[in-house]
This record gives sequence, C-alpha cells and structure tokens, in this order.
Amino acid sequence: MRVLIAGSSGLIGGALAAALRSHGSTVTRLVRREARLPDEFSWDPEGFGVPDEALRGVDAVVSLGGVGVGDRRWTGRYRQELRDSRITPTQVLADAIADSEVGTFLSASATGFYGDTGDHAATEADGPGTGFLADLVVDWEAAAAPAAERARVVLLRTAPVLSPRGGLLGKLRPAVKAGLGGRLGDGRQFLSWITLRDEIAAIEFLLAESTETSGPVNLSAPIPVRFADFISTYGSVLHRPTRLVVPAAALRLVGGDMAREMILGSSRVVPHVLTDAGFTFTDETLVDALTWTK
Repeated sequence: MRVLIAGSSGLIGGALAAALRSHGSTVTRLVRREARLPDEFSWDPEGFGVPDEALRGVDAVVSLGGVGVGDRRWTGRYRQELRDSRITPTQVLADAIADSEVGTFLSASATGFYGDTGDHAATEADGPGTGFLADLVVDWEAAAAPAAERARVVLLRTAPVLSPRGGLLGKLRPAVKAGLGGRLGDGRQFLSWITLRDEIAAIEFLLAESTETSGPVNLSAPIPVRFADFISTYGSVLHRPTRLVVPAAALRLVGGDMAREMILGSSRVVPHVLTDAGFTFTDETLVDALTWTK
C-alpha cells in the first residue's frame, strides 16, 4: 500500500510513518517547507494546495495536522489558530482527493466532538456536544466531507494519547515524578485515553483494504476512568504520592475555557465501531497503559 501522510512530524504521524514502513507500505509525506528528501512533497494549503504528483498512485491519505488544543489558554488569536491549522488543510486535502484516484482518506478528529459527557458513555451514534472544542471538531470533520465523493472517509476521533514521550503524559510526568501530582478539581470527571501503540495499530487497521469502515470512529481505550483514579494509578506506577488537589476555581482562573472544557469537563467515550469491526486493543486497562509508558 502507498500512503501519503500530512502531519508526519507530530507524535502520531512520526510513529505511524515508521510503523507503516516496517510493515511494507510505501510512505510519502506532505511538508510545509521545501521538499528535501525523496519521500517528501511540499504543499501550501493557503496557497498552491496539494501538488498533483503527491497523490499520483496513492492508495490512502492520512491527515494528522493541527496545533495542540491543550498547549495554551484559548485567547481569541489562539482559537483562530486552532481552527486555521485544522479546517483549511483538511478542506484542501479533501478537495484534492475528490479529484484523484485515492481510495481512502483518514482525517484526524477528536473525542472533544462530544463535549462534556458527564457520566454518559458516548459512542459514535451520539451527536455533538456544546462548547468551543465541540464546535471546532464539528467544522473540522465537515471539512473532510468533499473527499467522500471519491474515497472512503474515516474520521479519527482520537482521545488523549498516552506515550512514553510527549502527549498527555509529557505534561503530567514531571509533576508526578516530583511528587506534585494530584486531583484536578474534584477528580470525578471522566478521562478517555488511548496508548500511542494502540492508536497506530487502530489507524493501520482502518487503512487495510479489507476494512469497509467509514465515518466517525472513536480511537479510545474501552475503559475510560475518572481523573482521580487516573492520577492515583499513575502515581502508583511511578511510586510517587499524588495527594495534592488543584481547585477547579484556580484552574478556571488560569486556563479559562480551555481548563473548563479539557481539564474539568468529563470525557467518557467508548470505541464501539472499532471493537465491533474486530479490532483488539493491546492496552485495555489503565495499569497496562501506564506501565508501558513509564
């Protein structure tokens, strides 16, 4: 299989490119600079778009771009950057695919689509939630729609990714190792998650020519946990105490809507489409996941 990846420099994209190549696929990459390597094609979503030769002979395209939603407070300028880094590139790719022979388009999305789920276990059958992040994901997914004129389109609603490097644990690990881990707010909010190796395995599963799955797919482990249990388990794995509590009011003061939606909001999401299609997770339990990532 020949796969073109946009966003190959990120945590998921880099791991995906390596995995695909190790399993015999040919990987080419779209880069936002001058192409310097034989496997690269330069593109400019706001300018000349996707060069025709980048899509020639390609079986599948995977789009994984976008600046980090949890990296900074959501100022007006950063909200626009979050939208611009996702919606325009996705739209440009989808339009190019609609005019090509590409058969499969996997487009990044997020479990933020469901908003604050409370105690409800959200599946792909649920509609969107409310808030900035949910609205962003709705528009992000809509940008991929034109590709469906020609290709099978899969929307990768990814939960926070657990990895030995980067991702959610890249932010939490220093504090926990220093003995400064603890609950955020009351800790009862649910956290959905997926390990990097299961994320990559799921994407490869969805890329397979024998797979007919299309539409939204939740890339999240089968057992979401409450944040208090998550941080307690992580402390146990690292043999560090997690007794501190950061009040919700302090988080909202510092992080604004980002903290309210991403840290204090509940995300209980389950992967019905993946499991019904026969995918098997390597890391089904949090202990398995955190032991692998430590």
